Amino acid sequence: MNTRAYVGLGSNLDAPAEQLRSALQALDQLEATRLASASALYTSDSLLPGQPRYTNAVAALDTSLEPLALLDALQAIELDQGRVRKERWGPRTLDLDILLYGNQVIDVPRLQVPHYHMHARPFVLYPLAELVPHDFQLADGRTLSQLLAACPYVGLERL
Repeated sequence: MNTRAYVGLGSNLDAPAEQLRSALQALDQLEATRLASASALYTSDSLLPGQPRYTNAVAALDTSLEPLALLDALQAIELDQGRVRKERWGPRTLDLDILLYGNQVIDVPRLQVPHYHMHARPFVLYPLAELVPHDFQLADGRTLSQLLAACPYVGLERL
């Protein structure tokens, strides 16, 4: 049985827009997974000073992979595209995060779903809003519209 999962994509090194396009192709080639749709690309300043601007998007996947198997597959794509984990929130060629996995709440050491910072990141919420209805409700009862209202579209540029 397939589950709809939403994956956040981000990059701020080595031609970020191309990194995301390559990642979308790789997502569509994952075992037991189909890329259903993808948002537009967005750019924004880094959350940390001194880093290049980020390019972000969100992809909707239909997958029969279990959440941790999907996470492993995403991390393999990151490695294939040159991801090196040196510092938390440091620059990266590619970052792939599971934002939502069906309506499941997952809280294990390797994975938290819904993504724990999603509600405060316009570069996640606005691309996600292109793919899900605004009345989409999280497990805690908040709707996407409520999250968007609390997270202004500041510093975000749609490509």
